[in-house]
Order: sequence, then structure tokens, then C-alpha cells
Amino acid sequence: MTRNYRSIVSDTFLIVLGVACAAFGLEGFLLPSNFIDGGVTGICLLLRQVTGWPLSLLLLVINLPFLYLAIQVIGRQFAIKTAVAIVLLALTLYFVHFPELTEDKLLVSVFGGFFIGTGIGLSMRGGSVLDGTEVMAIFLSRKLGVKVSDWVIMINVVIFCTAAMLLSVEQALYSVLTYFVASKALDFIVDGVEEYTGIFIISPESEGIRDALITRIGCGVTQLHGQGGFGPSPVITNQRVLYVVVTRLEIHKLLKVVRDIDDNAFVTMNSINDVHGGMVKKRKI
Repeated sequence: MTRNYRSIVSDTFLIVLGVACAAFGLEGFLLPSNFIDGGVTGICLLLRQVTGWPLSLLLLVINLPFLYLAIQVIGRQFAIKTAVAIVLLALTLYFVHFPELTEDKLLVSVFGGFFIGTGIGLSMRGGSVLDGTEVMAIFLSRKLGVKVSDWVIMINVVIFCTAAMLLSVEQALYSVLTYFVASKALDFIVDGVEEYTGIFIISPESEGIRDALITRIGCGVTQLHGQGGFGPSPVITNQRVLYVVVTRLEIHKLLKVVRDIDDNAFVTMNSINDVHGGMVKKRKI
């Protein structure tokens, strides 16, 4: 019961803070300069300039179909949180007015994108989104088979090309910069300061490497059983495969430990957005 209460309070705080950051980025930077962003927010900003309708109303109307998709694609609880976050954003934009902080176009693009991306990232940490682009991309990916990231890129290309035709090429280019900064800020907030890397190690000295990683680095090691072969007529051999998850700051130290024991060990790495459980987040570098 206590854990659920804390989770609700934490999610609510993150969503409210995310709404405040996004509203500040829109009111303080993008709206006075008539710049747009990517995704559904960018569509709303573009329609605002073409039709003159208030942004708060457009956010509510345009996001309705994406809320329906959110129920189908992700779940009812996520859709409810997203609806609350979008309504809060619309109300904030309608009732709260932040001052224009700068007229410099470059600063508007960079800091407007930063605050919007931070706001979306914080709301995602709270279990919702302020922009339904990813929801639509997931839906289209399931229906048509193209990767989610490809759909996100294609959707934003259409938005920025439309902005170039309806507004100006200069505004569209600044808007691309805004979107780029926003996406980087979002990644930073969602993924955190630490970036994790999953590492596979294949070596005949796997036992020695495993013990050294545990004692010298203090990381957890998962030992897998695999089969390997090489050449035109491969001889299949049984071998142990070590799997380790470390932060990027620990990679150099890990490789040094491995090379000290087996300089010919086969090592592969892949990025991991986040980890939960285990002992990774309990270790100190």
C-alpha cells in the first residue's frame, strides 16, 4: 500500500514538472518566434500558425485519436495518465503566461527544444507522454512492419517539409534544430546520466576472466553455455560465454582485466537503455 502511494506521488510529481517544463519551452521560446517542433506538438504548432486557433485547444483535439491508439497499443492506465498530462499542458498554456526570454533564433531553437524535450522526458518517467508520435509509430509498426524509429523519422520529415512549404525554409530549418535538441534532452532524461552496455565475452579462459571481473571490478557475471565453430568445415565446440552489464565508465577497466588474462578473447558490446534489479545500480565505480 505504501509503495503504491509513493509511486502515485512520484509519477504525479514527474508529470506536473514535465508539463511545467514543456509549457515554459513553448510559451517562453517557440510561440513568440513562431517556431515548431516535431511530432504531434509540431503539428499543433503548425496548425496554430495556419489557422490562428489557440494551441491549448489544438493540443486537446489533435491528441484525441492518439489517446485511443494508446489504449489499443499500450494500455488503459498509460492512456489515462497521458490524457491527464495533455489536459494539464493545455490548461497551463491557457491560464499561465511565461515571458518571452529572447528573440535570438538560435537560442530559441536550442533552449526551446531543451525544455520541451525535458518536459516530455519527465512525463515519460511518470508513465505518460505529452506527444503521441511514438504511440502512432508503434501502431504503424505493428500494422505495416516497418521499425518504430523509421516511422518516427518519416512522420517528422513530413511535418518539417510541410512547415517549409507553409511557413518558410528558414523556420523549418530552425525547427529541425529544435527537434534535434528536444530529442537529445528527452534521451538524457529517460536514459539517465549513466549509459549501460551489455558485453559478451568468449574465451577458453572464461573461468579466470569471470573470477577477475567479480573480484577486481565487482560486477555480476552471467555464465551461458554456447557452441562455436569456424572455417569451411567447422568443428563444433562447447564453450562458456560470459555476459556482463556495466556502465560506459567501466568499459575500459573491464577490457583491461580481460586482456590481462586472454588477449585474444572475443568481446562484443551493445548499448542498453536501462536496467532494473540485480546489482548494477548498487555498485560504485
